[in-house]
Formats: sequence, C-alpha cells, structure tokens
Amino acid sequence: MSRHVAIVTDSTAYLPPQTMMQRGITAVPLTVVLGDQALEEGTEISARSLAQALQKRRSVTTSRPSPEVFAAAYRAAAAAGAESIVSLHLSSELSGTYDAAVLAAKDAPVPVRVVDTRMVAMALGFCALAAADVAETGGSLDEAVAAAEKRAGGTFAYFYVDTLDYLRRGGRIGAAQALLGSALAVKPLLELNGGCIEMLEKVRTASKAIARLEEIVADRAGTAPVDIAVHHLAAPERAAALSERLRERVPGLVDLHVSEVGAVIGAHTGPGLLGAVVSYR
Repeated sequence: MSRHVAIVTDSTAYLPPQTMMQRGITAVPLTVVLGDQALEEGTEISARSLAQALQKRRSVTTSRPSPEVFAAAYRAAAAAGAESIVSLHLSSELSGTYDAAVLAAKDAPVPVRVVDTRMVAMALGFCALAAADVAETGGSLDEAVAAAEKRAGGTFAYFYVDTLDYLRRGGRIGAAQALLGSALAVKPLLELNGGCIEMLEKVRTASKAIARLEEIVADRAGTAPVDIAVHHLAAPERAAALSERLRERVPGLVDLHVSEVGAVIGAHTGPGLLGAVVSYR
C-alpha cells in the first residue's frame, strides 16, 4: 500500500503479518544464530523451534540487521511511492538495530526519521501502529514521529521469567542481579525502564509471581482507555489465563493482543516467559 509516509519497524515488534499488511508496515528481521546457522526471525526460525533449542541448551545468540538490509527496505518504500519514512526500533540499550538503521538512513532516497522507541515487543508494535494511524490519514512525517513518541511515553512493559540465566548470558541484565535471583531461588518480575530490563520485584513462587504480574498490569491500566498485549514463550496456557483475567479486570480495555514472542526475544528470556504491555490510547 503506497502512502505519503511509510512505516518501517523491526521483527521484534511482533505485529501479526496480516496487521502489518493491512496497515502498510514493513518489519526488518533480526537474526538468530543457532549453532552455526544464521536464521531470520519470523521467516526461518519459529519461536517453538527456538524454545526447543534452548531447552536442549544449544548455543543461541542474536544479531542486528545489517545497514544494507535497512537500505533495501528504505529503497523499496520509496519505490512504492513513499516520500518519507518513519523507522521505529527496539531499544538501543538492548540491540544495535537502531544504529544500523541510522547508518542506512544517511543514503536513503527519501528522508528517513529513525526513532529509538526504548521499547520492545508489542510495546514497540503499539508505537508503529500509532505512526500508521497518522500515515493513513495523510499526516506528515513529523506528525507520525510525534504520534509514535507519544505512544511510547504512555506504554509500559512487565515480564515474568522462570530464570534470569538467559538474560544474564545475553548481557541484558546485570550478573549481580541474576546471581541474586538464583541464590534466593526467587521468581523474578522485570520491567522495561528507560529502555533497559530491570528487576521490579522478587517473588517466591511462579504462581504468586504471575498473580502479582496481573495485579501490576491491572493497577497500571486503571480505568483509562488502554491497549494490552500478553506475550509468552512456550507458555500458551499461562498467556490465555492471564489475558482472560485482564479482560475482566481492566474496564478501559480497547484491544487485547495475545501472542508468542519471536525467537530474538525468546533467546534472551527463555521458555516460560509471560509478559504484559499496557499502552495508553
């Protein structure tokens, strides 16, 4: 779909393919390195295959897209009729994706505004949808960027993981925090704060941690109009149960998205992940 302003994001936004097609959003894939295989997220490796590899303790790492991949996406958008591009990406604290996009934008055939949303998963996805709303109504590049940044400012992400080991291995959380969690045999609740993953609370059991996650999300949502996303990795029953409880507890709920995270985020959180994103309208 040709629009005056094109929207580009990356594969960690975890927007459904049908939604991206309908809304004219392009997602540039990050790469998962499984053993000696480099596989594109979303097309060459599934979340389920990733979970199985992690459970077998196979070597899994991730890498950003190259600037050349971004350059190709920008050229394609321009060729389709875009006069400018908003390029929205996961936190630069977690990945070099933003830096690669900035490099590619310098030589793009049309103006490109690259935005470090400081978000990830559907917290990033909601920013891309906000920018798409503006693009669909003929808004300007600046207006699309402003809408995405405003959405990011009202979006909050919380996560439960069975273990901090995967985050520690990938350098996404401090070793001291990870070791403390292991030593106390606690179940960690995490939050995205300033683009970084930080410890929010430590709870003694998985069931209590998930109940606490529900409480935190419901309190954060309050009675305002909000969208909520529930993410999981290899934990569909947990995700379904949490989403149904939030549907009952959040009076201002507009849209509720439930999905399994992709391989890139899954590689750093491990199986058992349960996350929730609250995004104010």
